Amino acid sequence: VQLQASGGGLVQAGSSLRLSCVASGRTFSRFVMGWFRQAPGKEREFVAAIMSIGTTYYADSVKGRFTISRDNAKNTVYLQMNSLKHEDTAVYYCAAGYRGSVYLSPSYDSWGQGTLVTVSS
Repeated sequence: VQLQASGGGLVQAGSSLRLSCVASGRTFSRFVMGWFRQAPGKEREFVAAIMSIGTTYYADSVKGRFTISRDNAKNTVYLQMNSLKHEDTAVYYCAAGYRGSVYLSPSYDSWGQGTLVTVSS
């Protein structure tokens, strides 16, 4: 599956952004979809994931501020980011996979190109 992420940008702390990730193919509804992020000089880290049945998972650092959702009819997964903080600055990647732990990068087979989110303090 091919993934195309969008929606990043430069915002002030406390603002909101919504990232989108459109997937190609007709089996989108079967995939676990995840969002990861990588800040400059840091390792890629898990942000959120959503199962095919809608169960969601979040990193502690974003719980209560970010919401992941999916629209299977549109082959799209979203990441609504509220109350953004400077430390949320990173390139955000969407990923698709269907095995293993949703928290780990190797569980995902396909990755989007990334979209940059910059939060000014």
